[in-house]
Amino acid sequence: MQSQSQSQSTDSSVSSSEYPKLEGYLAEGFYDEVVCADSVARPDAVALVDLINRLPVGELNRRQRAIERSLYQMGITFTVYSDEQGTEKIMPFDIIPRIISASVWSDVELGLKQRIRALNRFLDDVYNERQIIKEGLIPARIVDSCPQYLPQCKGLKPPAGVWCHITGTDLVRDNEGAVFVLEDNLRCPSGVSYVLQNRAVMKKNFPRAFADSSVRPVNDYPARLYQMLRRMAPDLPNPTVVVLTPGVYNSAYYEHSFLAHQMGVELVEGRDLVVENDHVYMLTTDGRQQVDVIYRRVDDTFLDPEVFNKDSVLGVPGLMRAYRAGNVALANAPGTGVADDKVVYAFVPEMIRFYLGEEPILNNVPTYLCEREEDRSYVLAHLDELVVKAAGESGGYGILIGPHATDEQRAEFAEKIRENPRNYVAQPTLQLSRVPTMTGETLEGRHVDLRPYILCESADDVWVLPGGLTRVALKKGSLVVNSSQGGGSKDTWVVASPGQTVARP
Repeated sequence: MQSQSQSQSTDSSVSSSEYPKLEGYLAEGFYDEVVCADSVARPDAVALVDLINRLPVGELNRRQRAIERSLYQMGITFTVYSDEQGTEKIMPFDIIPRIISASVWSDVELGLKQRIRALNRFLDDVYNERQIIKEGLIPARIVDSCPQYLPQCKGLKPPAGVWCHITGTDLVRDNEGAVFVLEDNLRCPSGVSYVLQNRAVMKKNFPRAFADSSVRPVNDYPARLYQMLRRMAPDLPNPTVVVLTPGVYNSAYYEHSFLAHQMGVELVEGRDLVVENDHVYMLTTDGRQQVDVIYRRVDDTFLDPEVFNKDSVLGVPGLMRAYRAGNVALANAPGTGVADDKVVYAFVPEMIRFYLGEEPILNNVPTYLCEREEDRSYVLAHLDELVVKAAGESGGYGILIGPHATDEQRAEFAEKIRENPRNYVAQPTLQLSRVPTMTGETLEGRHVDLRPYILCESADDVWVLPGGLTRVALKKGSLVVNSSQGGGSKDTWVVASPGQTVARP
């Protein structure tokens, strides 16, 4: 296995005499994933840069608009509940892909597999023996004060020790190209539908570039997801799988319906299911049909009003009884949200060492926990340098980017930290890597992150989608990539190693 530094040198060792420059593009000041500082193409981006340089003036912009029309016609949307101009939005897309070399991806893939194994062990531990707490590696107060820690899940023992079958882990690269884990998403991670649709429209518009760049495919994700879900009911030859959605008003409803369609399974709401004798049944026009596996996209506390939120109309009364009885499988298991918490995130390296006896392959971003007095004092004294995050927030909400904030905003966050220190963490302001991005008729660098998707069937069977959702901050200088905050997405091209399968036009 290559080390991170070895991967980075492979990624960036370019002779200016060998490879073309991306014409009209300046990559100064930040680590760029397509070109080097002098705008010379990185080795794996040569075919792409050659293609862009050969296109007639205006052609790249024409293809950008054509792709946007295709995505609009497909109805690829997301919901922003706080937008007064309307909640339903078309996901912004940028035509210039992000390219990741085989050597860099090798470390990313190994690191993600290691991380999800440790997180599954942690979840099983904190709801059962709590050995990591007894050993003093994580304070009990950190876990027990987490809003996503559900006492109702104590004693659960999911099959094969897998609590989290589907994970979306957010990664960033810094100004040296080093890869860091920004956060984990273990409840209902969204976005994979955009990965698949982005790839479909890009292959139509750049068929030759895919072959020349040896891009690994992503279109087998629905089949792999379906097979994993089926195998969660190992004693049944033909289990019934459904996708459980909160309904059409959920921000990710498009994805729920898309994945159900791609897998050929029913998309259901809570009102479509009933529990009798600790078994789950789907109400159909032909009568009741037993359901064996549920890919649930409903948040934990809305799953079963008998156990969690008694006012929930999104879940299924009795579902937890059926689950505890082993009569239905849930992906992901309820209770996984404790590992999403941004304070618990800081302890993942210790989890890897404790449960696996290994050193982390992928590093966390250095993190200050405001509930620690020493860390809190440092954070309050350096708010103008740090990114401060609310532990339970997502979607780009509850964040202060210190260097870009006003004095008033920093003072407001200082007060919030003093009032509820457990709810805040702080991190250095990373100079995130950039990728060329269409801005009108020209290309400019914009900051990106990456959400790969991991499917975990057992500790020995973990698969990482080769690529993932590259999110891009479309606003110049912005570090916030979330679609709800004005960000968009790009296709992610992971370059194949010799002998690996590549995407075909």
